[in-house]
Amino acid sequence: MTRSATDEAAAPQLPSPKERRRLREAKSLSEEQVAAAVGVTRATVRSWETGRTSPRGRKRALYAKLIAPEPEALTTTPTTAVTAVADPPAPAKPVKPATPSAPPAPEPIPETAGEAAPEPIPVAAPEAIPVAAPELKAVVAKAPARATVVAEADSGTRTGTGTETADERPSSPAEAFDELYTRTAPGLVRQTYLLTGRRALARESVERAFQLAWHRWPEVAVDRDPAGWVRAAAYEYAMSPWQRLRRAHRHPDAPPTEPGKQALFDALLELPPAYRRTLLLYDGVGLDLPETAAETEASTPAAAGRLMTARAAVAERLPELAAVDSPAEQSALLHDRLGGLARAEHVPAPRPARAVRTGSEDRARMWTRAAIAGVALLIAVTGLTLHTAPTHYEQPISPAERVGGVPPRGGPQKLTAQDLKLQRSLREQLAHGPERLIPQLR
Repeated sequence: MTRSATDEAAAPQLPSPKERRRLREAKSLSEEQVAAAVGVTRATVRSWETGRTSPRGRKRALYAKLIAPEPEALTTTPTTAVTAVADPPAPAKPVKPATPSAPPAPEPIPETAGEAAPEPIPVAAPEAIPVAAPELKAVVAKAPARATVVAEADSGTRTGTGTETADERPSSPAEAFDELYTRTAPGLVRQTYLLTGRRALARESVERAFQLAWHRWPEVAVDRDPAGWVRAAAYEYAMSPWQRLRRAHRHPDAPPTEPGKQALFDALLELPPAYRRTLLLYDGVGLDLPETAAETEASTPAAAGRLMTARAAVAERLPELAAVDSPAEQSALLHDRLGGLARAEHVPAPRPARAVRTGSEDRARMWTRAAIAGVALLIAVTGLTLHTAPTHYEQPISPAERVGGVPPRGGPQKLTAQDLKLQRSLREQLAHGPERLIPQLR
């Protein structure tokens, strides 16, 4: 083993790019501070957090030590990602506010009968978010613990206490993928519908995202949040500008008939895509501000600004939202309104997990066969060209044409047949005839 390979094996392991950014913001470190501590530029740190590059050598060790999580967080980190996907933690009950003046947290919105209540996602502390404006800090500090817009469907393998026996845990990647799909796909379809306003596109986006996840399952399995990985892929596919070129998805579906839901539906679609996604992730899904910024690929202050602008735009359509002054109450009200809109619409249910998984395999098999066929066709065409191509160049001869108006050629005229005969006779007699006198100088 060479020295470089030994150093690479001894280098500390780094988390995923998304987790790197979350750990940095959790420690209230800016990109400039990390760049100054490691000895690189801000652009280099940003490329590390987006996954384009990765640090090496001494810089890798410094960077890993700088963003290392606290010991308390390490004790709660799952050992393997497959176990984390297969054995999700038990839903924690939201803690009631200690003071009577604080607004209570909204209750989780069930999807259908028999589904488990979602786990409330805690909101980051205000000091861990580098936001300068006090009103932006108030958005995070006073926001209650929120549940997702649509509760994740229970797979049916968990007991009432949220634990699994050794026999019930998924023993293969396919079973872990099927459980992740069963728990998250129905709610994700409703979230994508709120993002696009198109039912068919929402279902197609979620299925394509899960097909991509199964195609890259080794990468998704070790991710800190596999459901977030799939959600980001579904949102990117649904919000792609190329979807507007498809005739079936050029125009959104018909809005709800109820005036309140129709106003919220129109207000969401009038927002720019980045603002709409930020509002849905923060007030609907329940992510905190750093996680929302990381998923939308924006800075935390920019995400906070988009959130406030989106709330103001929606408040113009919803008078009850404009009458609320507290950011926490606005968040709870928006959460209820988004959940009601998602439940009221008849969004098509996604296909079974096995169909999506086999569809991903069939799609990969089709592209593989198409690539092999393309290479074989290219080789055949090249061989045919080499076999039929000429080995030397022959200059083409232009066809004869009659040209008029050319003046007669000057000089001696063309010899006749008699003149040519006489010339030939003289040339022959020159070699065998009598000697001629050659003048000489004296």
